[in-house]
Formats: sequence, structure tokens, C-alpha cells
Amino acid sequence: MTATHPPTRPGTAADGAFAPAWWLPGGHLQTLWNPFCRRTTPLARRRERLWLADGDFIDLDWHGPHDPTAPLVLILHGLTGSSHSHYVLGLQAQLAARAQASVAINWRGCSGEPNLLPRAYHSGASDDLAEVIAHLQATRPMAPLQAVGYSLGGNVLLKYLGEAGGTTPLHKAVAVSVPFRLDQCADRIGIGFSRVYQAHFMREMVAYVKDKQQSFTRQGATEHLSALQRLGPLTGLRTFWDFDGRFTAPLHGYSDASDYYRRASSRYFLPDIRIPTLLIQAEDDPFVFRHSVPETAELSATTTLELHRSGGHVGFVEGSPTRPRYYLERRIPQWLSQGS
Repeated sequence: MTATHPPTRPGTAADGAFAPAWWLPGGHLQTLWNPFCRRTTPLARRRERLWLADGDFIDLDWHGPHDPTAPLVLILHGLTGSSHSHYVLGLQAQLAARAQASVAINWRGCSGEPNLLPRAYHSGASDDLAEVIAHLQATRPMAPLQAVGYSLGGNVLLKYLGEAGGTTPLHKAVAVSVPFRLDQCADRIGIGFSRVYQAHFMREMVAYVKDKQQSFTRQGATEHLSALQRLGPLTGLRTFWDFDGRFTAPLHGYSDASDYYRRASSRYFLPDIRIPTLLIQAEDDPFVFRHSVPETAELSATTTLELHRSGGHVGFVEGSPTRPRYYLERRIPQWLSQGS
């Protein structure tokens, strides 16, 4: 099912609908507000290190009350983000205000410490997500599990849901600003002003690989260091096609960037989703072509697409310049609690 939301009069929100901030017109300003202008939400969280089956680790940050039977929300951040991303902290704060617990993932190497293996995180890492979900199920067996994924995290979540079908222990899921077709999004981010985002991501991802190389050097992990060095130099990487072709694909068992994009794109997994799932997307997302967003016929009967004309990429800012509000942090807890 698709719900297309027309523009609302600036500054108003009827029936809980999204009312884009008048002072942030267009997808770019909506996108840039969170990372550059939003104030940090301070949270007291408990960190847990989850050791994975291959000997690597993922760090989890818990917040909210310990109620063994209340729903537990797993939150998945996007590319070059972490559990400290504003949208993660904001959602955890709003969930706690509803007396609801949450746990935020840090994908491999994203918690402030390089991970232990050459393997990295990527848009197709649904195996890592499956391990995290199994751990949460064992930790709180009586708690209904829910999940929220943003951008890359949303892609991983939807891919996992399609693969798991009716066997997933998750009860509900939300995916926001998803790059449903990775190949098309790699093209989109190389157009116009979006190239600014592309340059930022390239710097961050190259730094991610450099940090791993330096960590392996300090540890004397020569085999791991050689595995990265064999992939080629960290130079001349201007586009996602460049980076994913040189590093992501060969490092994770894909033949090339095209193979990685084809096998990891969540759009191909949508028909097999079997739990209630909400997709929140904006038509002016500067990372995603409008034609990359799935059509109604591609969605399973349990999936709803909420498509807004504005909102940018993980933006969806409302309110005034002095009192901004965040639609996602209102809408997501409200939707997750329906029928609970």
C-alpha cells in the first residue's frame, strides 16, 4: 500500500501529518540540518559488546527501562554514522519518554574502535543483523522485538526481512530514506549538488579503511593488513562505483560493484516481507531517484510506503528555526505502538 502525502501548509501538521519547515525548503536543506545544525541529545546508555561468530564484534548501546515483556526497538544507523548520530539519539530519547527500551547498533568499526577483521559493514550485511537479532531474542525472550533502520541500515533491514520471511522474530519494522536500488543511488549521488555528499562519504570511507590498516599494523596482524592492501591503493576514489568496485565488492564476496549492488539492493527483497513494515521516503531525497522508490505492486501485503513530497534524506524537519521538531521521532514511536 502506498500513502502519498501532499504538501501541508508550512508550520501546520493536520492529523499528525508531516509539515515541512518553511525555513528549510527543498531536500538539501532538510538533509543538511540534522548533521550540521541539530543540537546533540545527551543520553545515558549502557554499552554491550557482542562477539560475532567469526570472532569480530559489534557494539550495542542500550537506553530506557529494563522491562522484560515490553517491546524492544533495535535501531540501525546509516553509512558513516553510528549510535551517536542525531537521528538515533533523538529516537532513543523519544522511545524512553514513552517508557520503551531501545538498543542502537554500531556496525563493524563504527563505535569509535576499528573492528578486528578485514571485513567491513556494507549495505548487504544482513548476516550481521541476523546475529544481533538472535542475541536480542536470547537476551529478552519475552520482549516483542521491533526494528528501525535509516538509509544503509534501512536497506540492510529490508533485505533481512525479505530473506527471513515469516521466520523472523521481529514483530514490526520501519525503514527510512532507503537506497532501494544501490546502483541507481550510486548514480544519483554523483549528480549536481549531491556530489558534495559523495565527496564527504568518500573521505569518510577512505578514513575507515585507513584506520583499519593502521590498527592492523599496530597489532602486527600482517595477514589482515595484506588482505586490505591487495585490494589496491586508497587513491583515485571519487565515486561509490570506484570505492565499492575496489573495496566493498571483493572484500565481501561479490565479483564487482554491479554484482554487489544487484545482490544487496533491498528493492528485490520487498515482496517477501511478512511482518508489518512501514517505509518512510521523500520524493526530494538527494540520494535517491524517484524511480528508485518501489511501486505499490512490488510491496508485500504487510508493507506500507509513506511517500512525502519533501523531507530530504533522513531529514523530515518541522517547526520553527528556534523550536525545530522532528517528524520521524513522532511518527515512528506512534506507528510502532499501534496495536501493541
